[in-house]
Amino acid sequence: MTPTWTRLGAAEGPPGLNPAARLATPPARLSNSYSMPKPTIAIIGASPDRSKFGNKAVRAYLRKGYDVYPVNPKGGEIEGLSAYRSLSEVPVASLDRVSVYLPPAVALGVLDEVAAKGCGELWLNPGTDSREVVEKARRLGLPTIQACSIVAIGVSPASLAE
Repeated sequence: MTPTWTRLGAAEGPPGLNPAARLATPPARLSNSYSMPKPTIAIIGASPDRSKFGNKAVRAYLRKGYDVYPVNPKGGEIEGLSAYRSLSEVPVASLDRVSVYLPPAVALGVLDEVAAKGCGELWLNPGTDSREVVEKARRLGLPTIQACSIVAIGVSPASLAE
């Protein structure tokens, strides 16, 4: 049986449309004003220093339309955003991405917090991705990606000059 708009509880569609075209026409009850929520990312190791990759990541993800949550133990402000002292302070239940810009010894200490917060992807950027960090992330069940998260969204770090 071919579904129709009637089965969906909306009008049959504009007169003169063949049944296939009616199926391609959205029901009247849908609104074009609906917008998808922005993807979320926490940048752990975010920096106010515009020459650092932890700052470039904040700017790149803002440019791409993400809700960005900079994490830096000193707090303060980074690129006009409040910086959170820890991932647990970030005011969302779970994140789409977490991108880490920390030395491996420090990164090992934040992975439990990442697992507790939850994320769709954990990005271990170059310099963070030691064997120990990767192994612990995987033991914690974190979906780990070892690559530059800035390049992954189609931004060249070189384009983010100070």
